[in-house]
Amino acid sequence: MISVCMATYNGEKYIEEQVKSILPQLAEEDELIVSDDGSTDTTLRILESFNDSKIKIFNHSRNLENNHPFYPATRNFENALLQAKGDYIFLADQDDVWLPNKIKIMLPYLKEGNLVISNAWIVNDKLEKQCMLSKYAPFKKGFMRNLYRATTQGCVCAFTKKIKEYILPFPKGVIIHDFWIRLLVELKFNAIYIEEPLIYYRRHAESISDLRKSKNSVFFMIKYRLVMLYDILKRLNDRK
Repeated sequence: MISVCMATYNGEKYIEEQVKSILPQLAEEDELIVSDDGSTDTTLRILESFNDSKIKIFNHSRNLENNHPFYPATRNFENALLQAKGDYIFLADQDDVWLPNKIKIMLPYLKEGNLVISNAWIVNDKLEKQCMLSKYAPFKKGFMRNLYRATTQGCVCAFTKKIKEYILPFPKGVIIHDFWIRLLVELKFNAIYIEEPLIYYRRHAESISDLRKSKNSVFFMIKYRLVMLYDILKRLNDRK
């Protein structure tokens, strides 16, 4: 069984296109888990209009305990993961578009018990190709290399239920969920990279991340990595 986990918040502009790219790839027993962070636009109405039993919507109270722009999305994704029942978990952003063969290509690697990461086309709001994601986020093996520079985007990731159970719950100090996932996998599991692009990774005016340059201060980046190290060591000790 496959669970696609999507975190939504005021995503009416692009979400219909994304859901239409995902549903044809799912079998009847699979599920598209949507955790909604209190959208005030027509996001939920669009999702309900599909009238598809595979779409399961869960309401989530937007978490603003931390003022970092990624924090609410990370907590929203955590809620989606908590609801997922599948053996294989795919992460999906509300504004991207999946290529038709994404699941078919990634699934064999998942059956070997891995975190699977694919390449992607970076596109603009009209889905016009700009370049490959690997230009800004090259795949790297090794814990220290990934701790030094986080390059894994959650939207191109899929992993097993065993990995899901290990990474949850997210510690309170985790601001960026894909960073947390990748670091734990480097220590406890295996990461596989697929060079072929399997999604259109849409960058537009409302995007909260900038692939070209981090807007965080050097002090923040050092402090955050120390927090991550503490949380990782604690998780490793707790799960012995």
